[in-house]
Amino acid sequence: MKIWAALKNALAGWIAIIRGDADWQGHFSISAAGLATALVLFLFFAVLSIALATADVGIPSLFGLIIALLVQSLSIVALLASIFITRKLVPVPVQTLGLLVPGVYALITYLIVGTILSLIAGPVLVLLWLGLAYLLFCLGWRTEGWNIGVAAAFAVLTMVLLVGMPVTLYMVLGPVAAPTP
Repeated sequence: MKIWAALKNALAGWIAIIRGDADWQGHFSISAAGLATALVLFLFFAVLSIALATADVGIPSLFGLIIALLVQSLSIVALLASIFITRKLVPVPVQTLGLLVPGVYALITYLIVGTILSLIAGPVLVLLWLGLAYLLFCLGWRTEGWNIGVAAAFAVLTMVLLVGMPVTLYMVLGPVAAPTP
């Protein structure tokens, strides 16, 4: 099965990134097809996450499922936005696919572990955020060769966008309380 091979290769690739191995790219398919595979896997695990989160109240309607998937997909938008912002601010060439493909696999791990932790021990999610920030730091530092400051800024920016975008959208689009007389 290619899907399980992609997940296994992504795990090996992330281990190589964290270790600082030069052959990390051999574990990922850094191409449009590799990105499509990562995005399909992300959506698959997002649907599973939504199903687990709503198991006690029932699966949402099709419209509710689409909205929940869009909210889950904001993490990919946050990663992509921080890649483009970093590209604009740092005067070195940035490999968008080289950051995006491993980044999406990191977000898949975040989604899977976050779903499990939220069902078992919610307050431990802060440690998961720190772990994801470290993975994003390694992504910029080891794969792009950025200095520690730029890699840390990339990780912090991505985490701020990851947490801030859903909250901001909820505040903008959420129900407004009617004033009481």
